[in-house]
Amino acid sequence: MDGERQYHLAQVNVGRLRAPIDDPLIAGFAGALEEINALADASPGFVWRLQTDDGDATAVRAFDDDTILINLSVWTSLEALADYVYRSPHTAYLRRRAEWFERMREVFVALWWVPAGHVPSTAEAVDRLDHLRRHGPTATAFTFRSPFAAPNDGGAPVGADTRDACPA
Repeated sequence: MDGERQYHLAQVNVGRLRAPIDDPLIAGFAGALEEINALADASPGFVWRLQTDDGDATAVRAFDDDTILINLSVWTSLEALADYVYRSPHTAYLRRRAEWFERMREVFVALWWVPAGHVPSTAEAVDRLDHLRRHGPTATAFTFRSPFAAPNDGGAPVGADTRDACPA
């Protein structure tokens, strides 16, 4: 769609830390947060990200389990988010995920379309992640591998970009 987009793409990803955020085991992750968040903020298509006054979301607790961190952001398009996640310096940190986070047995990333200007809450993000876990990819919540078009573009499944495979 040309011109101003009616919908933006929201994403949530969660991870269970291997140790507390201030533990030396997590230092590589914690020390990179400012750089990676600045990269996201400056990336084409970036709209918004969840953060506290500290500039990141490590203090936000969306789950009863304090070891689970949440990352929530909004982008102008699936392509813009994929470029940041899979085709920027962020990818090097994604490859190191297992150093800092436990392997999750359930889905930990969900994508969904929001009206432009909408800022999703953590509760909304958790609901979308739960929906994806229960129902698999649908127009309500989907993945990079099984994306859906924005509602104004039909909201139907679309082909995945084969470059958007998780390198971790």
